[in-house]
Amino acid sequence: MPFVGVATGVSSENPTRRRVLRTVGTVAAIGGIGVGASVAQDGQDEDGESNGQGEGDATGEYTAVYRDTIGSVVLVTVTGPRGGGGLGSGFVIDDQHVVTNDHVVSNATDDGVELQFNTEEWRTASIVGTDPYSDLAVLRVENMPDAASELSIVDREPAIGQEVLALGNPLGLDASISQGIVSGVDRVLPSPSGFSIPAAIQTDAPVNPGNSGGPLVSLEGEVFGVVFAGAGQAIGFAISPRLANRVVPALIEDDTYEHPYMGVAVQPVGPEIADAVGLEDATGVLVTEVVPDAPADGVLEPAVPARRGSGDVIVAIDGEQIQNQAQLLSYLALETAPDDTVELTVVRNGDQQSVEVTLEARPEPRLPQTPIEPAP
Repeated sequence: MPFVGVATGVSSENPTRRRVLRTVGTVAAIGGIGVGASVAQDGQDEDGESNGQGEGDATGEYTAVYRDTIGSVVLVTVTGPRGGGGLGSGFVIDDQHVVTNDHVVSNATDDGVELQFNTEEWRTASIVGTDPYSDLAVLRVENMPDAASELSIVDREPAIGQEVLALGNPLGLDASISQGIVSGVDRVLPSPSGFSIPAAIQTDAPVNPGNSGGPLVSLEGEVFGVVFAGAGQAIGFAISPRLANRVVPALIEDDTYEHPYMGVAVQPVGPEIADAVGLEDATGVLVTEVVPDAPADGVLEPAVPARRGSGDVIVAIDGEQIQNQAQLLSYLALETAPDDTVELTVVRNGDQQSVEVTLEARPEPRLPQTPIEPAP
C-alpha cells in the first residue's frame, strides 16, 4: 500500500481525468495514504456567457430552477504563469465569495482569475484559500453583480434517487444545465493531493471538463455538491455538501483547513481475509501499512504478507460499525478533527479489543507541478 510521495498503480505524471477516475473504488487513502495521481485542469474552450436568451417562455420546474440560480453561477477563467489558460465553473455563496475547485485555480497567477457572470459582467477575483485534499477553493470578488444571489449549501446528504441539476460551463459552453439523479453517496475519489476525497456524491447528470467547481443543485435550488469531475459512462461526481460545509468556512476564515490524519493504509475484508483473522462475517478493513511516526504507529499492527491472519482489522470507530474503507474515511473526515482521540475496535489475532489513536493534522501534500493545459 502506498504512502505519501510513493508511487502507486496510478501514474503521477499528469494522468488524464478519465485515467484518474478509473481508480474509484480501489484502496482508499485513510489520512496519509494516497492514490498518487493528479487531476487534470478543467476543459478549455473559448469563453462567453449566456445573456438569458434561449430560455423562452417555458414554465417547467427545470426552467424555474435555472432562472433562479444561473445568475449565481460563474465561468472561471484562469491565466497561468507561462501564459497558458484554463477554465472551470464556480458559484456565489455570499456577497463577496465564490466556491470552485482547487484544481481549477491551483496554477493561477496572482491576478490571473477572472469571473464572467451570466449577465455578461466580468469581475477579477482573488484567491482566499485553497484545499487540495478536498479539491475546494474560495475566491473573493469585489462589487458582486446584483443578479448574483447566494446559493445555500445544505448540511446533509441527498437521498439516492433524488433529482438534481448540474449547472456550469461544460467544455466552455456557458450557462449550461443538465439533469439527472443522485446515483450514489459515500464514494471515495482520488484528488490532486494524492489523498482521497471522502463522502462524494455520484450522479448520472452529465458533467464534463468545464463543469468542475459548479453546483449540483436540487429542484429547490439548494446545493447538494460541488461538481468534481465526469468519469464518462454517464457517471459524474460532486464533493459532499457536508465536507464543503467544514472546509469552505475555514478557508474564508483562515485560508486553510486542517484534515485529520491517522496514517494507515487499509483494504476491504473479503471472505478469505475474514476466515484468516477469525471473523464470522466479511466486514471491516484490514490495516495493511502504517506510516512511520504517524499517529497509528505503535498502536495499530499492519498485516505481514508472509503471515496469514496477521494485521489488525478495524471493525468500529467510536462505537460506529465500519464495514468498508469508505465508511472509515468518511467518519474521519466528517466527524473528527486534529487532536481528537478516537477509539478503534479491532480484531487482532482472533481477539477483539479497543485501542485509542490521537489524530494529527495531515502533512503538506506533495503536489505535481503541472502547468494549466492550454485552450484549444
